[in-house]
Parts: sequence; C-alpha cells; structure tokens
Amino acid sequence: MATIMNDEIRFHLKIRNGDVGRYVILPGDPGRVPKIAEYLDNAVQIAQNREYNVYTGYLNGEKVSVCSTGIGGPSAAIAVEELIDSGADTFIRVGTSGGIDLSVFGGDLIIAEAAIRAEGTSYEYMPQGYPSVADFEVTTALSRAAKELSGNEPGTRFHVGVVHSKDSFYGEVNPERSAVEDNIKSRWEGYMRCGCLTSEMECAAIYAVGLTRSVFPKKIRCGAVLTALWNAERSKRGMPDTITEDSTRGIKCAIRAVKLLIEQDKSE
Repeated sequence: MATIMNDEIRFHLKIRNGDVGRYVILPGDPGRVPKIAEYLDNAVQIAQNREYNVYTGYLNGEKVSVCSTGIGGPSAAIAVEELIDSGADTFIRVGTSGGIDLSVFGGDLIIAEAAIRAEGTSYEYMPQGYPSVADFEVTTALSRAAKELSGNEPGTRFHVGVVHSKDSFYGEVNPERSAVEDNIKSRWEGYMRCGCLTSEMECAAIYAVGLTRSVFPKKIRCGAVLTALWNAERSKRGMPDTITEDSTRGIKCAIRAVKLLIEQDKSE
C-alpha cells in the first residue's frame, strides 16, 4: 500500500531512532532551541523542518534533546508523537504565558500541574471531562528547581497550579473581535474564580498525548514551566505589574529539573 509515512524517519521532525534522548525540553520558538542547547554538553543540531528545530546533547552523561513545537496544540502534539516514536519518554515544556490570577506578576514562573482544555487538540486524544494533567515526578522536579531559582519579590516568585490552554491568542487579549465575545468573557471569569494562574497554548495538548501514549510498562511523563510575561488582569485593573520578555529563569528551571529527574531515574 502506498504511503507518505516512513518507519525510518519521522514525517515532520525529520529525525530517526537514536537521534533524540529520553529527556526532551520543548520550547515553542525554534529560535530559542539553540539558546537552550547551550546548557547541554556537546549539543548539535539534528534536524530542522517547518516549525521544528531539534538539537541533542548531554546532561549528567545522559542524552537530552531540545525540540521546538511552534505555536498551539496541533503542532505540539505532532512533535510529542514523533519524539515518542523516536524513543523519548520525558517532556518538559518551557514557554511563556499571560498571567490571570492576581498573585502572578510578569517574570514569575508557573509550574503547570494541570491544564484547562479550552483548545481542540486534546479532544482528539481524550474524552470530554477527562483532565489534562502533568506527571507528578516531573512537576515535583520542576517545583524543586523553581524554588532554588526564585525569590520573594514580585517577578521573581514561582507558583504551582492550573493553567489555561487555548487556541486563539487574540481571543484572550481582544475578545471583542470575536463573534462569541460573551462566551469567552464568561468562561474567563470562571477560570479566574477557580484560581487559574496563567494562559498559554500548548500544555493541554502535550499532556493529552503523554497520557494517552502511556501504555504499561512504558510511561510517558510530561510537565511544564512557564514564564509569565505580564498579567492581563492586573493591567485591566490598573494594578502594578512587572513586565518581562526574558525566559532565562524558566530555561534554567527546566534544565535543573531534567538533571533532578536523571539523578532520580539512575537511583531506581
């Protein structure tokens, strides 16, 4: 039967078995990949195609990769699917977000222990009502790493909790452009009342792929650390905020968490 799929090379990432490590860090931006790869030992570019840029190097003697996912759930899900097919099983998304809960300031780190499924990709993997949750081991490692890297001032803190995953960036920042403005705003108010920390675009899909591809005895572990660039709700209310475009602390958190996971996995 004719097919465009190839068992030797992944269709989108253009990687082969053995090209990537067990541990993968997932930024959205392809341009951020080489910056993250600088934290690895002997990192080299493996492949680049479309929004996917892949580097592989080493941490603590273990092969670790960095792969961009592009913007949104569909491209992120493709990346995780093909990385799993290539041998990876532990994923940390390192990304940016817009704060929702008033406790979040720009520059704060958010460890996403679960994601609201306000997008479409996760529904191609899990039934409605099933939660999109992170792996406990990955979340614990990220929380430990974030604590080491955080302070007590606004913009230097970290939070652990639920995040909002969406498909439309402008649905958040300019809901009045939408024909379903009232629906967007009412759901947003509900998320605020329930303590949702921040809004982003990939966690729900990444977690959904990991949960559904975890078939005993192989477990797929996913987690995420997000840098809040600003807080949309604080801005609306004229409240003070700290604004940043620097995600360095989030990257360092992901790197430290991978090291902690490697140490843990070696001791088991």
